[in-house]
Amino acid sequence: MFATEHLVRLSGVDLAIIVFYFGLVLVIGFYLKRFANTGEDFFLAGREMTAWVAGLAFVSANLGSLELLGWAGSAYQYGIMAAHWYWIGAIPAMVFLGLVMMPFYYISKTHSVPGYLKLRYGSEASALSGVTFAVMTILMSGVNMYAMAVVMKVVLGWNINFSIWVSSLTVGVYVAAGGLFSAIFNEVLQFFLIWFGALLIPILGMVETGGWSGMVARIHQNFPGQDFTHMWAPLSSSSNNPMGINWIGILFGLAAVQSMGYWTTDFLVVQRVLSAKDIRSAKMAPIIGSFFKMAVPLIVILPGLLGRAVLPMHLVPASALQAGQHSYDEVLPLMLARYCGPGLLGLGITALVAGFMAGMAGNVTAFSTVWTYDIYRPYLHKTASDRHYVSMGRWCTIIGLFISI
Repeated sequence: MFATEHLVRLSGVDLAIIVFYFGLVLVIGFYLKRFANTGEDFFLAGREMTAWVAGLAFVSANLGSLELLGWAGSAYQYGIMAAHWYWIGAIPAMVFLGLVMMPFYYISKTHSVPGYLKLRYGSEASALSGVTFAVMTILMSGVNMYAMAVVMKVVLGWNINFSIWVSSLTVGVYVAAGGLFSAIFNEVLQFFLIWFGALLIPILGMVETGGWSGMVARIHQNFPGQDFTHMWAPLSSSSNNPMGINWIGILFGLAAVQSMGYWTTDFLVVQRVLSAKDIRSAKMAPIIGSFFKMAVPLIVILPGLLGRAVLPMHLVPASALQAGQHSYDEVLPLMLARYCGPGLLGLGITALVAGFMAGMAGNVTAFSTVWTYDIYRPYLHKTASDRHYVSMGRWCTIIGLFISI
């Protein structure tokens, strides 16, 4: 079950924190099962969520493995320019979703984005959107599983298969029990766990380097001739930065095209907002989420920059990885191992696990809704009872996780 090489060893306190977290999310799932009896309850949390609950779940569902590991690694690789994917590539689109798109989604009383496309463009567009989205969510769920398992292997020496089965079965049980009710309340819990656990790294890193200026000086000393600490200056030309992009691509390609397409149509995040209790809450939820999204670089981008300043080794691309080396994507667990002792390490590991499980739960709840309402009901079983569709949603939650594995 366990490997021999790992960065840290958990104490009894650390293990107790992790076990308590897994037990708590299961308890929440089984408790909320009593409130998930109808399709509206199971797939849209009864449309009873306040703006704050929907907004926090909206952000938490997006804090998966790509967010925590991927963008920390990108910050190490590209520097602070990676923050453009937050402040330019997320905030304007999230505000646009709240002010412009949510009134259309909410008033139509649709269960999903493919369901809205059916109202707007017909069943063919809805079917194409539903099938492609279902495939994408299954693949993304697998990415979350694997990323978490890699972290557990690097940091703790846990076997990859063991980590995947434990995390995925936990998510499957609490989502199948309570549906979106369970997913949303666990995502709010996970939101706070992620912040409390992940904030340890930037705080302790800034103390070690002596603040922002000290970190910048160390980065320039460790990597002379390379600019990792300016957001806009290297974007004057695509040849001036390792990302290979200029400011026109950031403003018009990222902000105006890619981010708008993602944040306004990805049902994984939109589903959380559709659970809002009224149209005002539905409009406010993405705006509340954008406020917290602005601060996410503190726990994702900043650790990657600090890795350039304090880590004794130079990380390399995964494609060039050799024995004894670490890849860019391992910067966050390496920083966690550097700063966190007994107790704090358990909290930090729990924060990473919470992030991965939030992303995984977001994918499987969206998958079960799209499969049940946009593929199964209109094309395979049109006249079943509401209870039957809830049962189908529970089963495809488990089946979807097994496909992801």
